[in-house]
Amino acid sequence: MAKTLLSATDVKGAWAIIPTPSKANASDWRATKTVDLDETARVVNGLIDAGINGILSMGTLGEAATMTLDEKLDFMRALVDAAAGRVPVFVGTTCINTRDTVALTRQALELGADGTMLGVPMWCAPSLDVAVQFYKDVAEAVPEMNIAIYANPEAFKFDFPRPFWAQVAEIPQVVTAKYIGVANLLPDLAAIRGRIKLLPIDFDYYGAARMDDSVDAFWSSGAVCHPLVTTTLRDLVVQARASGDWSAAKAFMGRLGPTAAPLFPNGSFKEFSTYNIALEKARMDAGGWMKAGPVRPPYHLCPEPYLAGARKSGQMWAELGKALEAEDLGAAA
Repeated sequence: MAKTLLSATDVKGAWAIIPTPSKANASDWRATKTVDLDETARVVNGLIDAGINGILSMGTLGEAATMTLDEKLDFMRALVDAAAGRVPVFVGTTCINTRDTVALTRQALELGADGTMLGVPMWCAPSLDVAVQFYKDVAEAVPEMNIAIYANPEAFKFDFPRPFWAQVAEIPQVVTAKYIGVANLLPDLAAIRGRIKLLPIDFDYYGAARMDDSVDAFWSSGAVCHPLVTTTLRDLVVQARASGDWSAAKAFMGRLGPTAAPLFPNGSFKEFSTYNIALEKARMDAGGWMKAGPVRPPYHLCPEPYLAGARKSGQMWAELGKALEAEDLGAAA
């Protein structure tokens, strides 16, 4: 069970988003026990050894919607056992109704997960009142569980407006959020009044950190393409804040930013979201740091030109990581 409830100030640094690694037969709907548990443990240990601050899992990319209950529990157990309390582990427990979500959240707590990465149920588009009440109900039912709101407008048919943030900030268990975009960042930060740590994606982190000093954490799916890229971004922002000189962080974003372009088909987040599981897994496999494996059905179909772009993105990220390794070795010499 979670040892203690976190606060927003406890959430710092680089949080890795990891997929659920799959075995070779995972795209066959008849397959069972498709989670590669050995790769799960290897990736968790590798991320922690690389200095990652926390782990988020079992969202859209994590294929929480397409795993069986047994697979979910096996994966949660593998994550928690491998992390062994060294960093917080948040697992996705969103189901298509509140009762099943509560039941799975309780199971995750019993397995030792520190928190849940929780989106609203994927069925009807929720009203503001429905979305807020969902989080209130899960928090009341499992009061020991930390909650990270999974704020993905495309996945959940909900735009997470400012009144939503103002209301969920009153729920003590809601300590952080996987956040997309920066267009509404400042008004959303004003709405939460420091009670929730908003985590922008790695590609937005530099800009978000310049906008507000409270933004000192971010999420990164690229961490499993090469974690040194993710931790370098974190460390350069820390250094910039300490010195007041942002030039090195800005220069690094000039190297990191181009790796994003091939990942988004036609430059569209909406189009990316239609195929994001296949695209992200192709990106990660091409990065070569982890074996993400095949996509579980029905989301295993994706246009080949889109996959080619995702692979290029992963290769570019990995090449940047290798260049950083070489630079570190050169500096040490």
